[in-house]
Amino acid sequence: MSSARRSPDGRWPWLFVLPTFFGVLVFYFWPLLKTVYDSFTDTGPFGGSTWVGAANYSELIADTEVYRAIVNTVVYTAIVLLGIPLAVLFASLLNRPGLRFAMVYRTLFFLPYVAMPTAISLVWRIIYNGEYGILNQSLGVLGIDGPRWISTEWFALVAVALLGLWMSIGFNMIVLSAGLKGIPGELYEAASLDGAGRAQQFRSITVPLLTPSIFFLSVITTIAGFQLFDQLFALLGPENPVMSKTQSLVFLFYSAAFDTNERGYAAAVAVLILAVVGLLTLFQFRLQRRWVTYD
Repeated sequence: MSSARRSPDGRWPWLFVLPTFFGVLVFYFWPLLKTVYDSFTDTGPFGGSTWVGAANYSELIADTEVYRAIVNTVVYTAIVLLGIPLAVLFASLLNRPGLRFAMVYRTLFFLPYVAMPTAISLVWRIIYNGEYGILNQSLGVLGIDGPRWISTEWFALVAVALLGLWMSIGFNMIVLSAGLKGIPGELYEAASLDGAGRAQQFRSITVPLLTPSIFFLSVITTIAGFQLFDQLFALLGPENPVMSKTQSLVFLFYSAAFDTNERGYAAAVAVLILAVVGLLTLFQFRLQRRWVTYD
């Protein structure tokens, strides 16, 4: 009797999980497997595909644009990661007891994150304009001749990265603010009684106890950095002469899939992105044992 009663109950959890499991299977696992399969094929001009083995990966290894795209993506991600220490500082300042209008400041920092990336990129495209942009106009007041930010090699990549950094700070601050609220106030009181100043408390208490949140942000920021496309496309534009020198891995995938119709090669680029992100995430998880404090 007991086993007969348990068996119907054991099916109910699977019944509730089934829709989510089906969605994950259809929209995640199947596209992943299809992409891996397509990376070993070549698409004809009128559709259809033929098996070419590892030819796409051989072309990928020999393509110098791939290595440039990897460098561009890594540089972009590294600059955006600088937003995490900035967010730690800003979040600590906004969480000071008695600070007036703290919620207003948090909202202002968070607004760029929830706004449409394409719309923000178009606004910053005007700001970066070399002739009438507000950035070069401000530099001109100081006697500095600003460059053409979005049409000069490397300056264009830095311009896109600074935009990504600015957009990410708001979300980082929200996560870090939640982590700050979990730090017991007694620790700061005890440190103050021992003669520790605010700077020392920040180094010895705030930063170590925020390392789980910092680790989480570093992982998702790295993953998001390797998905760079929309800001790059909207800010620079596909007709920009420096796009070939500034393109990311995802933009390289887009060009191969939709511009030149090399879908097998594009699938190989997608598999490369997946492999690189997976290896970097694994490396971060291994490294976190040495610097993340969970106590």
